[in-house]
Amino acid sequence: MKHVIIGTAGHVDHGKTLLIKALTGIDTDRLSEEKKRGITIELGFAHLDFDDGTQAGIIDVPGHEKFIKNMLAGAGGVDLAMLVVAADEGFMPQTIEHLGILSLLGLKEGLVVITKTDMVDPEWVDMVKEDVAAQVEGTFLEGKPVYAVSAYTGDGIPELRQALKELVHQASEKNLRAPFRLPIDRVFSVEGFGTVVTGTMIEGSLSVGETACVQPGGLEARVRNLQVHGRDVSTAYAGQRVAINLAGTKKSDLARGNTLAKPGSLRTSRMLDVRLQNLKNSQRTILTNSQVHLYHGSSVRLAKIILLDREALSPGESCYAQLRMSEELDAKRGDRFVIRFLSPLETIGGGVILDESPRKHRAGDRAALEGLSVRESGSGDEQLLHTLVSKGYSLPTAAELAVSMNADPAELEEQLQALCGDGRVLEPLPQRYLAGAIFDQLWSDCHAILERYHAANPLHAGMKEAELRQKLLKSTPQPVTDAILGCMTREGKVKHVAWRYALSDFTVRLTKRQSALREKILHTYHNFGLEVPNLEEVLEQFPPSDQAECKRVVESMVTGGELVMLTPQLCIHQEVYADVSRKTKAYLDEHGELLLSDFRDLLNTSRKYALALLEYYDKNKILKKEGDIRSLGAGFD
Repeated sequence: MKHVIIGTAGHVDHGKTLLIKALTGIDTDRLSEEKKRGITIELGFAHLDFDDGTQAGIIDVPGHEKFIKNMLAGAGGVDLAMLVVAADEGFMPQTIEHLGILSLLGLKEGLVVITKTDMVDPEWVDMVKEDVAAQVEGTFLEGKPVYAVSAYTGDGIPELRQALKELVHQASEKNLRAPFRLPIDRVFSVEGFGTVVTGTMIEGSLSVGETACVQPGGLEARVRNLQVHGRDVSTAYAGQRVAINLAGTKKSDLARGNTLAKPGSLRTSRMLDVRLQNLKNSQRTILTNSQVHLYHGSSVRLAKIILLDREALSPGESCYAQLRMSEELDAKRGDRFVIRFLSPLETIGGGVILDESPRKHRAGDRAALEGLSVRESGSGDEQLLHTLVSKGYSLPTAAELAVSMNADPAELEEQLQALCGDGRVLEPLPQRYLAGAIFDQLWSDCHAILERYHAANPLHAGMKEAELRQKLLKSTPQPVTDAILGCMTREGKVKHVAWRYALSDFTVRLTKRQSALREKILHTYHNFGLEVPNLEEVLEQFPPSDQAECKRVVESMVTGGELVMLTPQLCIHQEVYADVSRKTKAYLDEHGELLLSDFRDLLNTSRKYALALLEYYDKNKILKKEGDIRSLGAGFD
């Protein structure tokens, strides 16, 4: 499922918060001071649900000049912009500044909303539309739709909602292949839970139980719980607003401006090499050695600008520069940033990071300028990517690629890790690599295979692992296939349930009659416990007219993991199976090995059921069998 963030922008008191409430029913002003003053100070969040099941997050960013820092903290994770202009005031200074910031952060899509149309005449609204068209000329909003609405009367809201829905469907997906990264914009404690941080996941995915690293500093903590829009989830994805409960940390250990990331995936530095842009409507010429405020994600740093090929950067110009900061910052190549003049505070420019951990350069350093040109063009990576594509899905190591390219393995390893960081290369197995282009083709093939399977088997929860391996990557070693499918699972493209794979948005849809039969069958198996009759005997408890349908429902329940099929005629309830597995694991942890007679006594059952369970464990490599003795296998979960 695609995860998209819509960001509002615009001058103070132009109706952004009320507009979001009209669209979503959610009031994003959560602080009493905001209620009292009628302006947004902190970031506000809401979710917009569309009639086709699509959902988008909305960030309500502050409009007042004093709160521009909070606006920048929210804008970094935005995919689509909704520039808000009040009909009674038109474009104002902060409207222009916000538009400049959104442009510097690389936004490409969005629309303009004229609010408060109930307060002016229709002719005035037409004049404001003309002014809007002139103001956005030359920006990413030039030629984009303009919607006139009233949050009070509801006029124009349905049309705006439909336009947002279409934009969400067209929006590019965030990078799910890169290691997860979340700039922290809020830290608080919840009694009984501990420390919670919030932010927008800008890359990758994060699951409960994973270890996360707080940068700068390197503090590591386990993810105890995840929430998206107030609901517990097992995995959060790039493009979602996330609340993360971190085990073993104190509120004082973290702060707004920190970044939560996969351990080892981010470097910190006090210098950045960048392509620096001076806004065309800036009132300042940027001089070398200028002191500025640097905004990156939710972080703010004091920085000195060293222009590398000139002494001054005029409005509308860009050049290579090095930013030297007072404190360490965690960043990645390709990240966007904004700079504001030191005093008075005003946005003057920004750009893109080309090297997140460079050596110090002198102005006019030819080698440095040539190196930055190569980094900006990406030409230094093309040969490696071409070679990696030629290796298909064999998952070569850096050493194997070095032989093909006559290159240094250590340098290639570093280059491959950088490409993994921006999602052009994947690392399905440790230090074994896959080109993103090959992965995309495999995913396209996998999607087609599963789509056909779901159409032919609508009551099955998914395709068996072995069958998908054979159809997708025939004759490929199982560890390689499983690792590639694991990448698809982590990206939320497929789900893995009961040794089966399914498309992530697929659900078994039972009829009302089938649902009623399912409840009765589940109840029957639960009551029987371990010593359940054969399938035919269970079905005989239902009227003859229902037995064929019951068989289809049982098959569906087996594929979904609600029933575990030990043999073609013997199923047990999943809870019964889980209880047996807990007892088996505890016994083997204590004794190390297991005989059939031991197992029969442990479960207090007959040889028939004990043997059926053991053979099921053997077949699925859950236990390892040597002669008559069994021990824990690699597949015990």
